[in-house]
Amino acid sequence: MRLLSLMLPALGLLTSAVPADAAPPRGAASCSGCHPRTATSGPVPSLNGQPADKIVTDMAAFRSGERRSTVMTRIAKGFTDEEIRAIADYFAAGGNAPAQP
Repeated sequence: MRLLSLMLPALGLLTSAVPADAAPPRGAASCSGCHPRTATSGPVPSLNGQPADKIVTDMAAFRSGERRSTVMTRIAKGFTDEEIRAIADYFAAGGNAPAQP
C-alpha cells in the first residue's frame, strides 16, 4: 500500500505530459489562426514551448478581464479550466510547431 501511495503522484506526472505527436485538444487548432507556429517579433506570440502555467495564468486573466483584449477576452470565456489546461499542456509540449529536421 505504501508503495502504491508513492507511485501514484509519479504516474500522474507521466500521464499529464503530452506526447509530441498527440492530436490537439478541443479548441487548440483555432489558436494557430492568430498565434504563429514559430517565434516572431509581431504582437501575437507563438504559444509553442511556452510554459503551461503561463498560458493558464494568461487565459485566466483574459477570462476575468484583468488582462484586456478584444478577441482573447471572448475566446477565454468559452473554455473550461480543464480545456485551458489541456490546451496549455499541448502547446507547452511543442503543440503545432513545425517538425524539426
